[in-house]
Amino acid sequence: MKEEYKTSKSSDGKYWLIAILMFFLGAGGLYLLMYYFPEPFMKTVNEQVETRNVTIVDNGISEAVDKIYDAVVVVRTFQNKQLYATGTGFVYKTEGKKAYILTNNHVIEKGDSVMVEFSNGDLVETSVAGKDAYSDIAVLTIEDAKIDKVAEIGSSEDAKVGDTVFTVGAPLDADSYSGTVTRGIVSGKNRLVGVSLSNSSTNDMMMSVLQTDAAINSGNSGGPLVNANGQVIGITSLKLADTGVEGMGFAIPIETATNFASKLEKGETIKRPFLGISMRNLADAVYLYYPRLNNIGVDSGVYVEDVNSDSPADKAGIKDGDIIVEMGGKEVTSIAYLRYLLFNYNVGDKVKVKVVRGKETKELEIVLSESV
Repeated sequence: MKEEYKTSKSSDGKYWLIAILMFFLGAGGLYLLMYYFPEPFMKTVNEQVETRNVTIVDNGISEAVDKIYDAVVVVRTFQNKQLYATGTGFVYKTEGKKAYILTNNHVIEKGDSVMVEFSNGDLVETSVAGKDAYSDIAVLTIEDAKIDKVAEIGSSEDAKVGDTVFTVGAPLDADSYSGTVTRGIVSGKNRLVGVSLSNSSTNDMMMSVLQTDAAINSGNSGGPLVNANGQVIGITSLKLADTGVEGMGFAIPIETATNFASKLEKGETIKRPFLGISMRNLADAVYLYYPRLNNIGVDSGVYVEDVNSDSPADKAGIKDGDIIVEMGGKEVTSIAYLRYLLFNYNVGDKVKVKVVRGKETKELEIVLSESV
């Protein structure tokens, strides 16, 4: 019995020795793999570290708001000494002893006097340096001693879709909600939006604008659209917003606004080319003159009802009953879009226009002149 016990004990010792040797061989093999082929192991480690360390920090826009806040004003428009409309504006430059304020034309166009109220409550009467309906831009002037801050002008061209933006303005009741800040992002750029100059359902022209989801309400018109650095990149304008749609506000790019403002502040009239025609959208013309326009072979365009004598259109050979279908190589779909294309040219420019006359398509060249 003693002999058998000794043999069993010796066998167990061998198993333990083999197990220990296998452990060290495995550990050594793993070490050699990690030493000579580290990439798969390091990749796993790095991915775990990156995943665990990702955080989102939002410090707000309070510093950017501080940069612009005191440059923003409430615009109060009066008719016969009675308050007619309110909107928003901002001081965008000083020169000499004057300070210049940008706002929308539709905020002040029907008033006979305009005052601005600053963030400290001061109410100051202004002079209207100039205004323009088609660009929806107006420039007001006051003494520079009356202002506390001038807005910093940024670039809408450098802005990217998704960038943080905010507005400062006086929505709804200016006495209760002036200085309201709303925040959003740049939702889109170079949007073409129809504009009515007569508060009708028909668009008179189109404008290229910025789109934002920052809340814009009645009274914000003329105020600044500002980036996260506190720089103005656009002018908010409810006149460009479609009613009944939430989260879709629009702003005139600051480059467009200051281009017009540089002329208006000097008292210059904005010169635009004209064609010299009376016109209708083709769909409306077909409804009125169906027998004449039956089976014309085109679905959209601008119908020429009348051509003014000695006008650019007349000199180019455009006739009553022509349908303008193309200008400068771009398809004309409506009167509003025709004006948009036309106003991108300058007085004196030459532009090729395609018209459908009966069953023929003709290409004509128009030398653009200023409306008298």
